[in-house]
Amino acid sequence: MKPQEYQELVKENSPPRPLLRNTLWAFFVGGIISALGQVVLDVAQGAERTKAEAAAVTLAVMIFVGTVLTAFGIYDELAEKGGAGAAIPITGFANTVTAAAMEFRREGFLLGMAAKMFVIAGPVIVFGILSGFLVALAKALILGLF
Repeated sequence: MKPQEYQELVKENSPPRPLLRNTLWAFFVGGIISALGQVVLDVAQGAERTKAEAAAVTLAVMIFVGTVLTAFGIYDELAEKGGAGAAIPITGFANTVTAAAMEFRREGFLLGMAAKMFVIAGPVIVFGILSGFLVALAKALILGLF
């Protein structure tokens, strides 16, 4: 059997994906996480002097929440139901790093957890930095700053 024939056979026998239901769940889960982040930001703005300081506190709290929920296995359940709605916020990034650290902890602290916790998240960081640089460069060229 050729690979194309196999792919067609798999496509014919696979159940249809509930696209609308998955989209609504992603929207709902992402919205709940974002609403929680907004509440944390509002509280932090009351305690901090500047909006930048409040934003830093909000990021730290949301990363902590994502890490704790991952440690107790709750974030995995949330991500299973919410898909991209759970993956895109900063809590999803915290989940990725924490899950990798938990997986490799048996190999020791230095060569296991510390070395391999960025196996999945590392490319995301590199791509984020690179795309940010390219966008800033394009903006500078368009505005004639060079």
